[in-house]
Amino acid sequence: QVQLVESGGGLVQAGGSLRLSCAASGSIFRIDFMHWYRQVPGKQRELVAAITSGGVTNYRDSVKGRFTISWDNAKNTVYLQMNSLKPEDTAVYYCAAPVRGTVYWGQGTQVTVSS
Repeated sequence: QVQLVESGGGLVQAGGSLRLSCAASGSIFRIDFMHWYRQVPGKQRELVAAITSGGVTNYRDSVKGRFTISWDNAKNTVYLQMNSLKPEDTAVYYCAAPVRGTVYWGQGTQVTVSS
């Protein structure tokens, strides 16, 4: 079992920054990948960024150059630094950990970007 708890969401003006955190607990030694997703009401959840335990990262095109995912192994926490935020980044952001065929999800944190 893996437990994930996100924090750091909020309301920010366009052009601003936020840093999301995802604290993992439980069977964390089994985690090799961590993902950040986001979802807008009425739309499918979409992958925003991913990172491996070795530090390899991947981003969806719309956030490249603006978002940075990182993993602090000592704190068992994954971060999503979001800069130059746009109104279209408004969504509920979730972290996820796929472990041996099961995907564990956090509860989500709301990010709202005002224009």
